[in-house]
Amino acid sequence: MTNQPSPKSTGSPNIATKLDDWLDQRTGIDSILHETLDEPIPGGASWAYIFGSGLLFLFVSQVITGVFLALYYVPSADHAHTVVSYIVKEVTSGSFIRSIHAYGSSGIIILLLLHIGQTILYGSYKGRRELLWLSGCILLALMLGMAFTGYLLPWDEKAYFATAVGTNLVAEVPFIGPILQKLLRGGDQMGTLTLSRFYVLHVFVLPAMIIGFVAAHVFFFRKAGAAGPIREDPIKPKLPAVPFYPRQVFMDAVFAVVLIGILAIIAKAIPMSLGPAANPADTHFLPRPEWYYRPAFQWLKYLSGHWSLMGGIFLPALLALIFAGAPFLDRRLERRPRRRPISVGAFVIFLLAYISLGIASYRDDYRDPGMAVQMHKQDEDAKAFMQKPFVPEAAAGSPVAALAAADPKVLKGLAIFQAQSCNSCHGEGGIGTAAAGPLTGVGLKYTDAQLIALIHAPNSSMTNGGMTPVTLKAEDLEALAAYLDTLR
Repeated sequence: MTNQPSPKSTGSPNIATKLDDWLDQRTGIDSILHETLDEPIPGGASWAYIFGSGLLFLFVSQVITGVFLALYYVPSADHAHTVVSYIVKEVTSGSFIRSIHAYGSSGIIILLLLHIGQTILYGSYKGRRELLWLSGCILLALMLGMAFTGYLLPWDEKAYFATAVGTNLVAEVPFIGPILQKLLRGGDQMGTLTLSRFYVLHVFVLPAMIIGFVAAHVFFFRKAGAAGPIREDPIKPKLPAVPFYPRQVFMDAVFAVVLIGILAIIAKAIPMSLGPAANPADTHFLPRPEWYYRPAFQWLKYLSGHWSLMGGIFLPALLALIFAGAPFLDRRLERRPRRRPISVGAFVIFLLAYISLGIASYRDDYRDPGMAVQMHKQDEDAKAFMQKPFVPEAAAGSPVAALAAADPKVLKGLAIFQAQSCNSCHGEGGIGTAAAGPLTGVGLKYTDAQLIALIHAPNSSMTNGGMTPVTLKAEDLEALAAYLDTLR
């Protein structure tokens, strides 16, 4: 009797298997996943390699929260602050999502510093990885640009004046500086055109460039291969390689969960503040950038006056060139930090200087009594604004406008506003013109007594803008202040 081979199982595949086969035949998804997850890592997975994936995760988080905010945002000097106030005070979880978005920006900067530090310490830019390094440098610049353009969008006092300082610095660039400043601002002054340009850069241009360079960065990484631990040869790996999946995927996933957990806790415990609406006529406001730009801000304070061009343009450009040229300057294959004292030492010195300048910036603000008082006042103004209920814009025919129109004092103030030709400079309803800024929202920033004082005796910024003192009876000044208080 001869032995017959066992028949092959003819069990029918389940629905999931059929769907997988159908997709794979049309997309090649299985080979793509294998190509992605089977990336060999010399020496195996490590917690030191989580920062790149963490950055990608935070960028995706920024896109998701940014889309939510963009559903409400209007890039107009008349409405931007109102809609952000609406998001923060009225929209369900609006303040929480905005806070995650704002703190996510800081998280990206922190991870960038950690990723750069790990790359320099490990010498991971060596061994035909010049393009990988350069694409990372460009991504660093683009991320900083995202932080800068997003800072203006709330259109509160802090955002307005800090961005004014930043765009003034752009004007210092030799030959093309004034042109660049006008391109950014949309003219000589900051207004709706500035907001719309920053919005387009922040929402469309820079994210598209980041996505493109992330793709290039990943391509160069796959082409060169993972550098592996410090002891590994950067060109011809000798250590046994372990696939990216599952251990490194698990570590990256754990880190992503930790990141979103930290952001959620901070966003819930310390919601991102929003100050009063931008008032270009406020000459007392002390603009300060976010913490990651504080070192540069302090650096410019030390190198001001005749040294401003050197400190603000030439030295930063030189440092950026040296940083970008690291793979070309440090060409030896040696990766051990103690054998690379110049490159590792230069980064440590930069990091210490960066931290020291940031600390000095905060210290100077609170050592100077006058600055300390003003900074405290600004913080209190922001807190007071956050505690106020949301005030919608008073559109024509709205209950707010109708209530204002029913007040004889407000009607008298409107008549005085027109009789004094205030609308010729500030526009109908105080919406602002090229000749003078908007008056909308001044009632939220100033009391009636303060408005009367400014009308009767304009400050230096107002007089420089062409405003002259208004001499009226006390009751007329009160009526005018009452009308200004209704402008939203």
